[in-house]
Amino acid sequence: MFTYEKLIEIKQLIKEKENILILAHQNPDGDAIGSSLGLYHFLHKIGVQSTIIVPNEFPKFLKWMPDAKNIIIGEYRTKFVDIAFKNADLIFCLDFNTSTRINQLETKLNESKAIKILIDHHQNPDCFDYVYSDTSQPATCQMIYKFIETLGEVSKIDVNIATCLYTGILTDTGSFRFKNTTSETHKIIASLIDKGAQPNIISSNIFDCNTPERLKLLGTVLDSIELIQDKNTAILYITKNQLLEFSYQKGDTEGFVNYGLSIIGIKFVAFFMEDIQNDFVKISFRSKGEFDVNKFSRKYFSGGGHINAAGGRSELSLMDTISRFKNIIKTEVNEIS
Repeated sequence: MFTYEKLIEIKQLIKEKENILILAHQNPDGDAIGSSLGLYHFLHKIGVQSTIIVPNEFPKFLKWMPDAKNIIIGEYRTKFVDIAFKNADLIFCLDFNTSTRINQLETKLNESKAIKILIDHHQNPDCFDYVYSDTSQPATCQMIYKFIETLGEVSKIDVNIATCLYTGILTDTGSFRFKNTTSETHKIIASLIDKGAQPNIISSNIFDCNTPERLKLLGTVLDSIELIQDKNTAILYITKNQLLEFSYQKGDTEGFVNYGLSIIGIKFVAFFMEDIQNDFVKISFRSKGEFDVNKFSRKYFSGGGHINAAGGRSELSLMDTISRFKNIIKTEVNEIS
């Protein structure tokens, strides 16, 4: 957490600055949108206006969240974004550790004269003016709660803030299943419920939103499963043509990689997906136990993330990428257990 001195400085900055931006990463997920909206509503509650900008579109299953309609999609409103960055005097950077994670907004952020505050739980953060980085935290939304708490403003958390923060913690902990879900997490969740978050409604909005096309897409991905038994590893994949066949929408493959981890004995899963618009392969890695997919992804697939959840990419074809992955697993990874 920020030192007491830094926290006092930040409280003063929030009061003084008139043009505050909140940024989240490319392909924003529940934690990115939840933390951004949670902070947005908190700032509004204390009389401070702000603007949320994300690089590109976010999934439909997150659009029900309070004031999600006010989020600016950078790729759609380029002129507005240019002016917003030019005028910004304070920028909160949420749920990303490096400016490369915000894609086309990277140059604008790096060139901005605004004071930059990072709140994030990914490893190896870049340098910002103020940094609250804690890789032990399961979600940036949990960090936003602790930030508000440390400011002495928990009483300001209302149903909108609670709903947004609950959503991000729910999604980034895999419904509280992942290893870094702690007793502190559950205490914060309890507090958010007391503040008005409704678990049944939030879970229904997130998980009960399947279309027939998405379920058929899931069936296709599950049909692709290949096991490397002696390495406790599962591989899943989907092609661009298959995505198009089932009318793919952003967020449709969210959580598919976790089905591999549900297989008895599997400790490491890789999900490969051809990008619809660009000529590369997106990769999601998940693991159980001590196998560090963050290090694995950084070393071999230009990615990163957390110990048990990371992403990467490959410029090779889908099948060549999978072949390279298999070769790495068989020749360079000693044990996954």
